[in-house]
Parts: sequence; C-alpha cells; structure tokens
Amino acid sequence: MSRVAKKPISLPKGVELKIAEDSIAVKGPKGALSIHALPGVSVANDNGTVNIQVAEGADDKFGGTARALLANMIKGVSEGYERKLELVGVGYRASMAGKALNLSLGFSHPVVFNAPEGISIETPTQTEILIKGSDKQLVGEVAAKIRGYRPPEPYKGKGVRYSGEKITIKEAKKA
Repeated sequence: MSRVAKKPISLPKGVELKIAEDSIAVKGPKGALSIHALPGVSVANDNGTVNIQVAEGADDKFGGTARALLANMIKGVSEGYERKLELVGVGYRASMAGKALNLSLGFSHPVVFNAPEGISIETPTQTEILIKGSDKQLVGEVAAKIRGYRPPEPYKGKGVRYSGEKITIKEAKKA
C-alpha cells in the first residue's frame, strides 16, 4: 500500500462522512461534495478518523489517490479553497455585476465570465480577483479559465496572473 494511503484523515467538527457502495459523500459548513468509489479501495470511518484500505490484488495507486481526494474534500467543506489573480496592464480592470465577472483586458469588447455553481468571485480592488469555493479542482479550473483570457506575455508582463507568479521578462529584439 502507498505511503500516502496509510496516513489517516481526521474529521473536523461539523463535517459528516457518508460511505455508500458506489460513492463517498462529505458534508460540512461550506458545502457538500461527493466522489465515486475507486475500484479495490475501501473507506472506513472510526470515530472521526478516516482510514483507507486497498484490497488484496488491487492497484496500490488507487489508495493514494482516494486518500488525497478525500482529504481535499474534507478540507474544502470545512475551510474552503481560494485562489487570487492579479491584473497587470494599463486599463486592465475587473468588476462584479451580480454573479458575472466583467473584465476589461485591452480587447475591443468587455469579457464577461459567469461563475459556476459553488464558486464565489470577489474583486477587492479593480486589479485583484479572489475565487473561493469548496471544490479544489473547480476553484483551480475557474482561475485557469480566467487567466486564459489574457495570459501574461513575456515582453512587458501584461496580463492576468496568479498572485505571486513570477514572470520572466524577455529582452526585446535588437535591430
């Protein structure tokens, strides 16, 4: 069995784990998430401690994957995940209109992004975007999609970037 799968997961207060034959559901103060059970992996809840067991003869790789997915779900429904984006460039702005994010990214038209269910988007300033949610994969996917509208370019560094992302600036061509 993998080393990751051997580590138990502790359930925080207010988080419920329901184990069915074909799915595992986690419910907490920030929402509810569920996944399909992986083949050859059994999950047991022992008084607030979740243990993963891999069946004899099954692939070990599913044990570590199941443990990582469950740990991310438990953290998501108890604490939540967030991703911060920064807009760098003259005239690049972001604002919220209901659940829609309006982006001015130097195009001839504004870019409108509608937040999917389970994701909340905030704009603390005109050049910052804060994406929050309980599903780690969905938060990262939304952040990547927004960044994809105008990724940072290597000559001036303008574009949408993750907070703390380091962009290597290239030297301009010499004539």
